[in-house]
Amino acid sequence: MRTVAVVEAKSQFSALLAAVESGEEVAITRRGRVIARLVPDTARSAADVFKACWQEGGLDLEAPPDAPAEPVAGWD
Repeated sequence: MRTVAVVEAKSQFSALLAAVESGEEVAITRRGRVIARLVPDTARSAADVFKACWQEGGLDLEAPPDAPAEPVAGWD
């Protein structure tokens, strides 16, 4: 992983994005401390995102009860 200071990141942002696009991770530092990371984007499905919640039972996926239809003004 490459580490760059904020000043360098600002002046070389396009080059850093190209590096990230090719798979590299970049840590951005301020005063020697990492404040952000640029990482390649990975496609994830909704199933991937919520998989941990479903496995742990953390989501209540029960459908609400049906409600009667509401009248719409102007439709007679």
